[in-house]
Amino acid sequence: MTTPLDPSRADARPRLFGGEGTVRVWDLGGRVGALSAVLFCELEPGGRVGKHVQSHDDEVVIVLEGEAVIYVQGQAYACTKGSAVPLALGQSLEIDNASVTEPVRYLIVKAAAKR
Repeated sequence: MTTPLDPSRADARPRLFGGEGTVRVWDLGGRVGALSAVLFCELEPGGRVGKHVQSHDDEVVIVLEGEAVIYVQGQAYACTKGSAVPLALGQSLEIDNASVTEPVRYLIVKAAAKR
């Protein structure tokens, strides 16, 4: 799968949250009802999104293609196509692309946390 999205419309984020490599992010909107964001992301081979805390919304990361290791509160989850990892408000997240040759593509869906 190649990204069906226009690469020139991506927001390139190098070393996101102190990680390695570049993540390209497309904001797909999704601000409907409880949804606050839907993001299509592509993390380059061998890349890493550094540790950060979910400070505004609950979130789910859905792997669309490739292999990733997703860390929630330091707990590692080996993920492939179709894997989904939820994060509650206040939890920490890190993402590693487990491949040094292929990107990992994933969705981030954010929803207003119940308070």
